[in-house]
Amino acid sequence: MKLVSIETIPGQNYEVLGLVKGTIVNSKNIGRDLMAGLKTIVGGEIVGYTEMLNEARQIATKRMVDEAEELGADAVVGIRYGSSSVMTSAAEIIVFGTAVKFVD
Repeated sequence: MKLVSIETIPGQNYEVLGLVKGTIVNSKNIGRDLMAGLKTIVGGEIVGYTEMLNEARQIATKRMVDEAEELGADAVVGIRYGSSSVMTSAAEIIVFGTAVKFVD
């Protein structure tokens, strides 16, 4: 499955199959929250949250790809990511794009 953030794939003809997306709401455990709170005092990267968001993006992307595969897609174009805070220490990650099928 080809995944691109650009709106078209140069030199490739395809038909649009439709919008596909993947979402996840993820949180860290209380122990990591305590460590993250301490880290905000001294500054720097909060590695636990970085890892959480990277994992969440991977899961959301897989869900989008699974949806695209169900439609028979060869690629997803125009991919965009978004995030929002759902509650303290929990974030929603969404990824979406347009599923396409290559044609000759």
